[in-house]
Amino acid sequence: MKRISLVIMAAGIGSRYGAGIKQLEAVGADGSIIMDYSVHDAIEAGFNDIIFVIRNDIEDDFMEIIGRRIENIAGHKNVHVYYVKQSLSALPDGFRPPEGRVKPWGTGKAVLSGASLLDNPFAVINADDYYGKEAFQKVADFLRNSNDRNEYCMAGFCLGNTLSDNGSVTRGVCKETRDGYLSSIDEITGVHRDGDRILSDSGALSPDSLVSMNMWGFTREFVPLLEDGFRKFLIRLLEKKTGDPMSDEFLIPVFVSDLLKHRKIRVRVLRSDDQWYGLTFREDVEPVRKAFAHMTEKGIYRQELYSDLD
Repeated sequence: MKRISLVIMAAGIGSRYGAGIKQLEAVGADGSIIMDYSVHDAIEAGFNDIIFVIRNDIEDDFMEIIGRRIENIAGHKNVHVYYVKQSLSALPDGFRPPEGRVKPWGTGKAVLSGASLLDNPFAVINADDYYGKEAFQKVADFLRNSNDRNEYCMAGFCLGNTLSDNGSVTRGVCKETRDGYLSSIDEITGVHRDGDRILSDSGALSPDSLVSMNMWGFTREFVPLLEDGFRKFLIRLLEKKTGDPMSDEFLIPVFVSDLLKHRKIRVRVLRSDDQWYGLTFREDVEPVRKAFAHMTEKGIYRQELYSDLD
């Protein structure tokens, strides 16, 4: 059976000694964090490798809080765990970061940090988002069964299932073709609930609007495209001086959109009706904890999260 990998972009996680690190908030009764649920669902869906993208300065804390525990759990299921470092200075030959830049290069560069390990079809997710079992299973099935090297997939969620009640957010609102392929992604800012309506800086939106939450499935042939795209991004930013060298990022949705415009790829939309959860605001913590408690009561997860994987 074809091996498949999961890349978890976790470089945004801070030290355990910091105040209010949202990615490390316990949301499960057993102390599980949101990332634990993603790892659980990925193992259950049959992913063979888990690749964490982290930073040098959080390595020790990451290993103590998350890494060794996940290694132990994954090992019992013959799932391999790897770590790669995201570095501001690790750039293609001929480039170096501009003096004073501290911001990472974005999600596209985060994935490239693990390029040497991406020999199999792979999925990409954010560390601090809960996607649900349905999305993991659909993406895993797609990666195993697709034989088109230029056909990828994206988990699509209903906008109404991805909002916080505690403030406005930015969402990648997508359009798809009649045969279920992604045609465009537009970043919409200021998305929020207003009673029964969903409003944004661009106007009212339907709760059934399709949105991307940065859960993708790629073939290994995507990696050289991404490398070429990042080099062109650096040329525009650092040599042609187009953009802000201190803050511009190389983002997966933007790059995928560019490839779509030039008809170089196709992206199958895999719709999920699951509720997305994330800790966008401090006020989100308690509602998210209640949501996971409810899922546990319904038997979706066990009280001790990983106990059903033994």
